[in-house]
Amino acid sequence: MANAKQVIAARAGQELKDGQIINLGIGLPTMIANYVPEGVDVVIQTENGAIGVGPAPAPGCEDRDRANAGNQPISLVPGGSYFDSATSFAMIRGGHIDATFLGTLQVDEKGNIANWIVPGKMLAGMGGAMDLITGAKIVYIVTEHCSKDGASKLMTACTFPLTGAEECDVIITERALFRRYPDRGFVLEEVACGYTLDQIAACTDMAYTVADDVRLDAFGAYEPDTAKA
Repeated sequence: MANAKQVIAARAGQELKDGQIINLGIGLPTMIANYVPEGVDVVIQTENGAIGVGPAPAPGCEDRDRANAGNQPISLVPGGSYFDSATSFAMIRGGHIDATFLGTLQVDEKGNIANWIVPGKMLAGMGGAMDLITGAKIVYIVTEHCSKDGASKLMTACTFPLTGAEECDVIITERALFRRYPDRGFVLEEVACGYTLDQIAACTDMAYTVADDVRLDAFGAYEPDTAKA
């Protein structure tokens, strides 16, 4: 069985559209580069200053001079290039990024996102998430459904400091996919293999509605007996 992060990254890859310019955040989102569907041509940008990012390099083929914003080794496709942070953030703030995929600590029913600090803990740096959340045309949150202590990350209201207010468009977890609409809020559109509507309700604190044509067993192969629901 695939693990939760692989399930999330693979499902997120199915959201990619031919011709898009996308940004992949630190951690789990970078795995999406390995799940670009065949025949779909996307341009991947990394906020520390590269465009044309390809799949993760094979073991032993890493180049320490080629890294993403999380300092993980990357590959570059033909035509890719490097540039400074000023140029990178001009792309982001200028509205040139079609979609960004970010992890999170919390996300709530209004689309608020909290992913940059846990109060009282050491802060490594704010990063570019605030710019990406406001600059990208579509904001995807890709995250495990629950935290390590079993609490839902999909909350009624975020309790951590916000990264962005009402900016989340889609949430993809190993258990479900929710899409937010202006007139309906979040709608549960897909349930992953091994889960039921009741199990999703039990591990989701935020308010949502269920789509009339909700897809069950829609994606993934993550074993439900490991779920904290």
